[in-house]
Amino acid sequence: MMTQTTPHATAIASSRLKFNLRDAGTLIGLLIIIITFSFLSPVFFTLPNLLNILQQSSINALIALGMTLVIISGGIDLSVGPTAALSAVLGATLMIAGVPVPLAILATLGIGALCGIFSGSLIAYAGLQPFIVTLGGLSLFRAIALIYTGGSPVFGIPLSFRSLINSTLFGVPMPIVIVAVIALVLWTVMNKTPLGEYILAIGGNEEAARVAGVPVKRTKVTVYVISGALASLAALILIGRLGAAEPTIGNLWELDAIAAAAIGGASLMGGKGSIFGTLIGVIILGALRNGLTLLNIQAFYQLLATGLIIIIAMLIDRATRGN
Repeated sequence: MMTQTTPHATAIASSRLKFNLRDAGTLIGLLIIIITFSFLSPVFFTLPNLLNILQQSSINALIALGMTLVIISGGIDLSVGPTAALSAVLGATLMIAGVPVPLAILATLGIGALCGIFSGSLIAYAGLQPFIVTLGGLSLFRAIALIYTGGSPVFGIPLSFRSLINSTLFGVPMPIVIVAVIALVLWTVMNKTPLGEYILAIGGNEEAARVAGVPVKRTKVTVYVISGALASLAALILIGRLGAAEPTIGNLWELDAIAAAAIGGASLMGGKGSIFGTLIGVIILGALRNGLTLLNIQAFYQLLATGLIIIIAMLIDRATRGN
């Protein structure tokens, strides 16, 4: 029996081709940044510094990967920073109370997932706007974290957990390994599973996706659950490195994540984006900040450079869409 190619399948295949072309352009931009800073600073293009860039970018990478799925689906998640803060203080409390580290890690990820269920359910089932819901979550989750801790850091993270986060695998820091595994899983989801097609379809045309039988509401909740869980995972990496959990962590993480996704080719209108592109966007931001720091450029100018790159990325996206 011959398989008929549907317009929906053709559109998804075409969009994935565009992702690959866009990824190539983003990768060229990264290479230009690396070559430029390699000439300006002899320290930049060394293995320890490159690993440092990747390790320092690991937190933004996890947040941005979750944000990418949300953006592709046509949504936005402004609550990832406070979700990370709430997960951090509650997870740290469990570890300090003697809960086995593996169970505490799962519970921490569960807290982030619950935050995602809260936001995703209001968006999918109550029909509220993602911007408003997650803006409310930004204040709500941060307030709970502050109230729970009284605004004070939670100290006493177990050494066993800290040793795990700060360990290496074949010389590669564990945060980089974690990001690589998560990225591979999400790439597989987006390119090899029905869920990936559902996310693309909803972001491209929600009503058409609903008519085609896509479980729109369940898919929307799923992407926010993934985003919340990855925010919690980023929080675990941070508290493992710091040895303490602060209720104020995660400030402006959502902006860095959105920036990385946008630089990587994700469209804030939905229906467009890629895991690989977002990773390159994360590394571009990390390399840019690292290079400017090595050159003793003030942080004000680092913000300026980041803003200009985001705007340029949006102009390129506009041009490649041809409208």
